[in-house]
Amino acid sequence: MNILQIIARGIIKKSFNLSVWTIEQFHDTQVYEQKKRELLNLPEGTLGQDIAKCLEENKLRLVPNYESHDLKHVLLDFKMTPVDEIRMQAFMLGNGNYSVPSIMIFIFGFMLLPDLWKTFYFDFKNGSKSKPIKTWTIEDYAHCQTLTLREYVMNYSKSESQKEFDMKTILKISSYLAVILGTFGMIFCLPFLFSANMFDLVGAGFPFVGGAIIASGGLISLSNLTKYQTKLQQKSSIR
Repeated sequence: MNILQIIARGIIKKSFNLSVWTIEQFHDTQVYEQKKRELLNLPEGTLGQDIAKCLEENKLRLVPNYESHDLKHVLLDFKMTPVDEIRMQAFMLGNGNYSVPSIMIFIFGFMLLPDLWKTFYFDFKNGSKSKPIKTWTIEDYAHCQTLTLREYVMNYSKSESQKEFDMKTILKISSYLAVILGTFGMIFCLPFLFSANMFDLVGAGFPFVGGAIIASGGLISLSNLTKYQTKLQQKSSIR
């Protein structure tokens, strides 16, 4: 890895550590420590025990209200590292988890780790072909065998209607990303547009226009998707 890749991974790691620390300040962590000890006492090979072992090996605790996050790490066999954290978010976006934290974490990692864009793409594809697990909780699956669950998730077979639905969701995610990234680019360039320096005006002007075009394209795409879904609903109601 070059120095920029090392710095990017360091930024991601420190950001996650800060996020976890902030969350823990508002919760009684002793309750979650007790929960981890209970998971350790489950039979060998169960998802619950494997989650607790993984946390112990990495010197981590269950994150309050984010226990399912640790479940996904172990179930999907993603390590608890900065790179695998972003890879897991790419998988979960493909799997149908369109929560704000998931999207923001992925965008954060996507911008800092351009050397892994191809890997993220394959993770996203694998997620789209797998059994949806966004609603899975430790309470529901702690006593199940990890390898059995993993095989069940990864070898899931989708119907044609589900595949069509996935294409729509991919387009919707892409549209939202275009709006977010385009808006971010415009905000970043905006201060330079008030500069008296001509180089600043020209250098910021073109990216600002580009960001506006990207954001507008995302909005138009979302509008077209909404119109398409409305037409489908009208047709189904007529029938």
